[in-house]
Amino acid sequence: MMNMIDTKISRALTVAVACVFSLASAAAIADEYGKTSAAAETVAAVDPASGMPEIKYELGKQPLKEHPGGASNEATARNFPISKGMAGVSMFLKPGALRELHWHANAAEWAYVLKGHCRVTVIDPQGHHEIKDFGPGDVWYFPRGHGHSIQGLGDEECHFLLIFDSGYFSEFATFSVSDWIAQTPPSVLSKNFGMPENSFKTFPKKEVYISQGPVPPPLPQDPEPGSDNPPPLTHRFRLGSKAPVVTPGGSFNMVDQKQFPISTTMSGAILKMKPYAMRQLHWHPNADEWQYYIKGRAKMTVFGSQGRSITREFGPGDVGYVPMGCGHYLETVGDEECEVLAAFNSGTYEEISLTEWLTKTPERLLETNFGVSPKIINELQKGPPIFSYPEKSK
Repeated sequence: MMNMIDTKISRALTVAVACVFSLASAAAIADEYGKTSAAAETVAAVDPASGMPEIKYELGKQPLKEHPGGASNEATARNFPISKGMAGVSMFLKPGALRELHWHANAAEWAYVLKGHCRVTVIDPQGHHEIKDFGPGDVWYFPRGHGHSIQGLGDEECHFLLIFDSGYFSEFATFSVSDWIAQTPPSVLSKNFGMPENSFKTFPKKEVYISQGPVPPPLPQDPEPGSDNPPPLTHRFRLGSKAPVVTPGGSFNMVDQKQFPISTTMSGAILKMKPYAMRQLHWHPNADEWQYYIKGRAKMTVFGSQGRSITREFGPGDVGYVPMGCGHYLETVGDEECEVLAAFNSGTYEEISLTEWLTKTPERLLETNFGVSPKIINELQKGPPIFSYPEKSK
């Protein structure tokens, strides 16, 4: 009788945990703003087969929000409920187009340039400023609240990804300078800037967001004496120039606070997996993982404990998400190399590999754990690091 009761209680708890895990993202959205959003009411955010939250969002297929000089779309907790810990924006700027001066009140910004060139300006609370040009493979990081702008350079469109360490960053906590000036009485602006009130008549009457202007001239190699006030830590890191870790199955190029000291809350990596290779089973004990698939195709499986897992196939423009601590792995699909950008909401990169764990565990303990022969345990402990060897599917 007691066994029957225990079984029923166990099953009830399993269902309860699954429901809590699946609906936590939706509840968090409602709690964040004190109201229920459309995403919070969307049951489709949970995969009915596995009871797991949906881990895939087709960002590249979403309509772009068009502006003079550029366009963007985003994946946040409002339209991708599992992504409570991070959000992302795919942004395009034409040459000379300006993402206007703004700041984010509730999130730091980590970015990766995919194509083209842009110029970034940033100011910190101590009055230090930095102006740097960025190209493909470059990363920038702005701590929460730092004012900044981005402008397209050269003769081709610039495409970059912005990743934030809050799934709720979006327009609710992004403050634009044009919007602030438009909402401020001319009399106050006059006092603030020491200018006549009529000087502000031609300023925009609402937020500009992205405007089109001329391509700025090249930066001077040597600033004029007394004209510069650089920050103690640079906001730029050239990830594309860093030597990656290379294995037979692919390469892994990572940057965190150790190499990029200003990036205290985020880190990131570029993974390049050869055809038929696999990013091995692992988990991150200190961070969520936000992924953007740059080229090629891959399947990702996320393990959610208690017999639950979810598998999705990803292609260029898709976003994947892995909650902190969830085991996962990636497998390339087809004959093309797969390239993925992975960002983490921790300044320190950490992972635990299942292969490494088993390698460092006594063989007899593993024999007891799995109930298999010493020969099989010995083979388990010989796996390659990071990526499996490429092997065409049979």
